This record gives sequence, structure tokens and C-alpha cells, in this order.
Amino acid sequence: MKKLTLPELKEFLDQKADQFNNPSFIDSDPVCIPHMFSRSQDIEIAGLFAAILAWGKRVTIIRKCRELLEMMDNDPYNFVCHHLPKDLKPLQEFRHRTFNGTDALYFIAALKFLYGRYQSMEEIFVGKNEATVEGGLIRFHREFFQLEDYPHRTKKHLSTPERKSTCKRINMFLRWMVRQDQKGVDFGIWKKVSPSQLICPCDVHVDRVARKLKLIKRKQTDWQTALELTGNLKKLDPDDPVKYDFALFGLGIEEGW
Repeated sequence: MKKLTLPELKEFLDQKADQFNNPSFIDSDPVCIPHMFSRSQDIEIAGLFAAILAWGKRVTIIRKCRELLEMMDNDPYNFVCHHLPKDLKPLQEFRHRTFNGTDALYFIAALKFLYGRYQSMEEIFVGKNEATVEGGLIRFHREFFQLEDYPHRTKKHLSTPERKSTCKRINMFLRWMVRQDQKGVDFGIWKKVSPSQLICPCDVHVDRVARKLKLIKRKQTDWQTALELTGNLKKLDPDDPVKYDFALFGLGIEEGW
């Protein structure tokens, strides 16, 4: 593909973002999991688990998320805040890839701790004069692992820029919570974090397509790569750069770029 001018690239990616950002996208994507709920805290919890477990085939991810939520009686916020010790036993047997029962139990404990302090996870991500959510991601990771008995193995399931990770799953979660449009996919229930602060989730499909479109020049794929990609997307739309996640992901997974 020939190199596009900036206006040509914007026109192309705007069209592709519109093509893939619509309700027909929901059923086959992990975002369908938080769409099972209407209460904001349920959406947050289901969305966090759906993002963290978003590894592998989408049909399997969705099935395993539904299985996990059934263990919480499909009432995640109430379960997190009011479960009894006996209620946790089924979660000990949960498995998805390298995420196991130990990780699930700690996530429940950490979420109970956080909701004991905050009405919404959003409060952790709100900073003063922060250009991006980088500081919020770091704060969230630190708060999540404040409990003294956290399993060291569980840390690998929640990324942080401090480890130079792209933080693709947690950035996808933030896209779901923060982006506000009328397309029906993203929720936009968080109002104190701006879409302009979001960082594009940089998964293998997005990374590959972005490189073909010359949106990434950095050789490795890490946190700085995610910042580079988002910075270039801001040239196309400074207020909502992460809408192009739909275009890049769709081109990669649906159109085989």
C-alpha cells in the first residue's frame, strides 16, 4: 500500500472506524461481557475481568468470562462486596490460560478493598493536569496490589507502564469505560477521564496494521510504542484518538491486514 498523506490516512481510518464501531461488533467481542449489566460498578467489574482475560480466541474468552461471572451469581458488585468464604470455593477451580483460581481469588479480594475506598474505579485514574492515563495506570496497579498477601504470580495479569508494558488489556478496559459516542459499543460511564487522555490498546493486530500504515516506527513493542502510536493518532483526532482502535483492529482481524 502506498504511503498516504495525512488527510488521506484520516479519511481512510475514519471510514474504517465507522465501519467497525457499531453494535454488530459487540456479540463477537469480549466487550459483550460488560454489556450484560446496567449498574456502573457491575460494568466496571465485568469489564475489568473481560479485558484481563482477553487472551486467545474471542469465542473462548467470552465463554470463560461467562463462566467466571456465573460463579459470582451474575451479580459481580454484590458478590465482590458481600461474598462469604464459602462463596469463593468455585473460583478456586477457575482456569483460563495462565489465569487461575489463585489469581481470581486475589482479584476479588483486591476489588473488595478498592470498592471499600472508592465508589468507582474511575477515581483512581483521575489526576491533575495529566496529559495521558499513564499516571492513572501506575496508581491503579499500585493500589490493586496493596494487600499484604498478594500472590506474586498475579502481578503479571495486571500491566503497568512502570514495567514498560504496552498495557493493552487495561487500555482496552479504559476505552470501554471512557469513550463517549452514540455507536453503542463503548460505555462512556466515566466522565472525569477524557477520551483525549486514553492510550491506544496495542495488541498484535493493531501493532501490525499500524506499522503498515507507518503509524509506528519503533522497532520493539512496549509502552513507548503505545505512546508513539497514540501520538500519531492524535494528529488525526486530538480529542478522541483511540476511536481508531476500531479501525486498526478491524483491518487486522476482519480484513486480514
